[in-house]
Amino acid sequence: MAYQYLTEENINQFIKNALEEDIRDGDHSSLASIPKGTLNTAQLIIKDDGILAGVKMAEYVFNAVDKNLKLEIHKKDGDVVKKGDIGLKVHGEASSILTAERLVLNCLQRMSGIATYTYNLSKMIAHTSTKILDTRKTTPNFRLAEKWAVEIGGGKNHRFGLFDMVMLKDNHNDFAGGITASVTATKKYLKEKNLDLRIEVETRNLEEVKEALKVGGVDVIMLDNMSVEEMKKAVNLIGGQCQTEASGGITESTIVKIAETGVDFISVGALTHSYKSLDISLKAVS
Repeated sequence: MAYQYLTEENINQFIKNALEEDIRDGDHSSLASIPKGTLNTAQLIIKDDGILAGVKMAEYVFNAVDKNLKLEIHKKDGDVVKKGDIGLKVHGEASSILTAERLVLNCLQRMSGIATYTYNLSKMIAHTSTKILDTRKTTPNFRLAEKWAVEIGGGKNHRFGLFDMVMLKDNHNDFAGGITASVTATKKYLKEKNLDLRIEVETRNLEEVKEALKVGGVDVIMLDNMSVEEMKKAVNLIGGQCQTEASGGITESTIVKIAETGVDFISVGALTHSYKSLDISLKAVS
């Protein structure tokens, strides 16, 4: 798979944990009401317009619940869907379909909501070279699915966690005694630990931008909660010496002007904490 966190092991572990949370010692509703061996078909009904995400995840879930379930995929991840579209059909033992139903829908609804929001924001700034980034403001234990959805929607993943990139935010810098002290200590630490990690530094004003440039060894400078005018000055000051990321309070009303400052990236926490899930259901085919 294309992205480092999307390994078979990680996806299967996520599904295992989610099914354990939901099933424990059995889906007693289905086991009690439906005779064993009953075969049926259900179809995924799209009830909102948007970008579909989570189809591949659904394949993994159905397979984890019952390897004998057969899928007909009508819409794939990243497809534009309309209300009334059929995303997929699943054939097989009825109780298995019902056991998988909620996890499949939980993933598809949320992932499609994130992908749709990401797509819409990316479309707004398509006339610039700026790319949308996600953040770590994700649902605990659901980050894999949420970041996957951002990619499907046309955004870019930032670091997955605390382990795969160094991000020196305001608290790190303040606790360390300033940007110079923070970056200097970080470069020493990475060398001692033989770690090859990118370094990003958060700045709050032009003086901090100058300090981050002076200390050197910084891959990305974050421009946090700056005005559009201050951001333009910062981008010109940096002049391509490293990449730039705008962050803090990004909204649909401000994102275009921020992208037009020339920043390389805009990180949007709302992608994974303030999206609206797509309305999707799984219904038996009569």
